[in-house]
Amino acid sequence: MAARLLLRSGLRAAAACRAVRVSAASRCMSTGGIPTDEEQATGLEKVIMKAMRDGTDPYNMMKPKGYAGSKMDPHLVPSITNKRIVGCVCEEDNTAVVWFWLHEGEAQRCPSCGAHYQLVPHELPH
Repeated sequence: MAARLLLRSGLRAAAACRAVRVSAASRCMSTGGIPTDEEQATGLEKVIMKAMRDGTDPYNMMKPKGYAGSKMDPHLVPSITNKRIVGCVCEEDNTAVVWFWLHEGEAQRCPSCGAHYQLVPHELPH
């Protein structure tokens, strides 16, 4: 008797779960559902999500474009000040990093390998 009761309640619960289907449109706040990340984002998070949706990279979170590193096509280094410290791994399998200061103006060379770097101004979006 107890087994039949458990079996019936299990079948009823399964049928009730199949009957309650939630569409994607009913998830938004206007219908009383769970809001998406974009609907509940505020402040700086909302600005970042909007910029990423528009295809811009507000905080340089994506991999930077590759440059040749020559005098005509230097590696571009964004900075909000007029100088920045740069680390150059001169060879692919090298474990040492060569650090040097990069100043605003013309492209400068790495003291070890000779790759060119140029400082470019960068403004924060807020």
